[in-house]
Amino acid sequence: MSPRIRGLVAAAFTPLDDDGQLRLAQVPPLVEWLVRHQLSGVYVNGSTGEGPLLTGWERQRVAEAFVRAAAGRLRVIVQVGHNSLREARELARHAQEIGADAVSAAAPGYFRPDSVENLIDCLAEVAAGAPDLPFYYYHIPSLSGAAHDVVRFLELGGQRLPTLVGVKYTAPTVYELQACVELSDRRYNLLFGVDEMLLSGLCAGADGAVGSTFNLAPRLYQQIVAACRRSDLEAARKAQAQAVEMVRILCRYRGQPGIKAAMQLLGLDCGPNRLPQRSLSPPERDALRRELEAIGFFNWSELEPG
Repeated sequence: MSPRIRGLVAAAFTPLDDDGQLRLAQVPPLVEWLVRHQLSGVYVNGSTGEGPLLTGWERQRVAEAFVRAAAGRLRVIVQVGHNSLREARELARHAQEIGADAVSAAAPGYFRPDSVENLIDCLAEVAAGAPDLPFYYYHIPSLSGAAHDVVRFLELGGQRLPTLVGVKYTAPTVYELQACVELSDRRYNLLFGVDEMLLSGLCAGADGAVGSTFNLAPRLYQQIVAACRRSDLEAARKAQAQAVEMVRILCRYRGQPGIKAAMQLLGLDCGPNRLPQRSLSPPERDALRRELEAIGFFNWSELEPG
């Protein structure tokens, strides 16, 4: 297994054209933006990338595009979770074949695992598709509905899942995150997934974080990480407060659709959303721009507003 991932990992958008088809030519500019800001990796086909709304064929093409554009400069984690475990296993096999650095999977969300043991059975089938790649469990109970004890999952999963290296922990329960960090002499690679609580996650001992708004404001989040590393809690707190203000605005615009629209305002157009998510209307996008301007958002980026 490769070394543990540290620092910031951007949750990648899936660029679409106006007809809702993949627009993979936009992937290289997105990757160059992340490389320029020294992010550690990119998380593909997750919630931010609308992975559950893509076909299996589309998910494979998106994964290929990011692996090709990253060219070893960023670690590429491919999220392969699916309601069909056979499909998830095939996506994992494909990720290994194309040279991804790791795979990750959320729990099935339609018929949900009814216990930690059942969850492990599900993920064992998925991870077996990529036996040579590190595997990260994607814990996101707000969407998957799988709110099982993650500490217990790691205790049992470490025995059943030979490629299990860590968790993408997307939940505000920092006390459980910290318990996972400390488990088995800090055996597991914990990546926190709540952008507006990055400081809390780092203080709890997370190795790094995966976030959608890292795409929008990488310099701001790098300031939080750097301040933590030099034990400057006041600087970290002030930068985190700016991130909280930004996220609160984006949440008023339906969360992921608002974040995708903000990327367009920065000149990195990732296109519309897939239903049932609703893209922002032109008036909504204009209102979002005004709210972001009011907090100085566009001063945090070296890009010119689009």
